[in-house]
Amino acid sequence: MRIGLAQMDIIWQDKKQNKEKCLEFIKKADFHGIDLLLFPEMTLTGFSMDTNDLGEGDYLHSPTVEWFRDNACAFNMNIGFGYIEKTEGKGLNNFCIVSSQGKVLSSYSKIHPFSFGEESKFYVGGEDFCITEINDICIGSTVCYDLRFPELYQILSKKAQIIAVIANWPKQRRDAWTTLLKARAIENQCYIAGVNKVGNWGKTAYSGDSMIISPLGEILCSSTEKEELIFADIHKSKVSELRNSFKVKQDRREELYIKGYTENFTSKGDFK
Repeated sequence: MRIGLAQMDIIWQDKKQNKEKCLEFIKKADFHGIDLLLFPEMTLTGFSMDTNDLGEGDYLHSPTVEWFRDNACAFNMNIGFGYIEKTEGKGLNNFCIVSSQGKVLSSYSKIHPFSFGEESKFYVGGEDFCITEINDICIGSTVCYDLRFPELYQILSKKAQIIAVIANWPKQRRDAWTTLLKARAIENQCYIAGVNKVGNWGKTAYSGDSMIISPLGEILCSSTEKEELIFADIHKSKVSELRNSFKVKQDRREELYIKGYTENFTSKGDFK
């Protein structure tokens, strides 16, 4: 499968202009034979807290989802993107994947709203894990700040051969972004595809640093500081071969880890 990442300079809260940008990326991806094209978090709005004006219905009643479905059909391409869902209370930060036939394959709501950036004041965290199957490859869905929570990736990688991260991750924390992407790939023995916004909004700069990383932690493609389409071919067999030869998954002691979470932790030893 060929995965493409649309490293995009999202125009702040302008859905019309951002659709034009997305369409250009879709055309480029079609030229390069990309099977699944991924866009950054909140693709048509940027990382906005205006859930009232920019929020839409769920995936069955969202103009953004409908627009991407139409283009997925027109270009015979699977597409993943982010949008804001408006609920009765707070919003949901969603990551949706539509198929080349225009079917909604999955809609994931970001589990971990970014409290440091006050996202948690306007968005509620999702409650479900999300795996999408395309061309016999299982793809896990995560959004931005989720990257800092390794438990989520361990759960998804039980089935997923690749985990996608769509993000608006600021340049000032780019070292954390690149380090965590590689760590998630290595510790879960799976591909990681991280697509990030580039450009500036207000005082915040975004360096992009979008990349696809192999199960061994090798960077297969990457881009920084500019709008660009990048892509790489991923192979399901490489995941299974690595996991069968280097049995990290089998060596995990999850029952013990759960005990550590649910019971009071005590250490053994004579420490003075």
